[in-house]
Amino acid sequence: MRRSLLALTLLVALPFTASAAEGLSYNYVQGGYVATNGDADADGFGIDGSFAVHPNFHLFGGYNRQEIEDTNIDVDQWRVGAGYNQDITDKVDLVTRIAYEKFDAGGGFDFDGYSAEVGVRGAMSERIEAYVSAGYEDYEQFDGDFYGQVGAQVKFHENWGLSGDVKFADGDAQWFIGPRVTW
Repeated sequence: MRRSLLALTLLVALPFTASAAEGLSYNYVQGGYVATNGDADADGFGIDGSFAVHPNFHLFGGYNRQEIEDTNIDVDQWRVGAGYNQDITDKVDLVTRIAYEKFDAGGGFDFDGYSAEVGVRGAMSERIEAYVSAGYEDYEQFDGDFYGQVGAQVKFHENWGLSGDVKFADGDAQWFIGPRVTW
């Protein structure tokens, strides 16, 4: 675990000589429908975004609120973190991210955690981009778990598109779909 964080830190420390791959922006806001399918099904809404603070660094955050099916229990999840992107071709970036995570289901089920992930993000065409990543998240009251995530965006305009992704972890799948504005 500590070796994984050290490796991630070394990746983040790569030289600052590159920028985002052509056609990719780390400045966006998106919102939409979120659902979790697994031991307990839930759905609701989510919003997240990213802001480039340097050609290779971005800050990101997200929030979602889901209600567990057949209950009155709402679950709030949010995360805030920093990412590093290094172009590996003119259309593909290597992306690493670390984040503080928060899980709050009320009634004393309020947990802090962290996540670290690495993946690739690329412009498949002028109108389509996709990404795939693998990560590890750990909350103070739960055992840590590895996850995988895949996503894509279809661009209707230079600044507007439809974004979607699916995150697979410990037998659960959490997915998102909604509009994205990019600048």
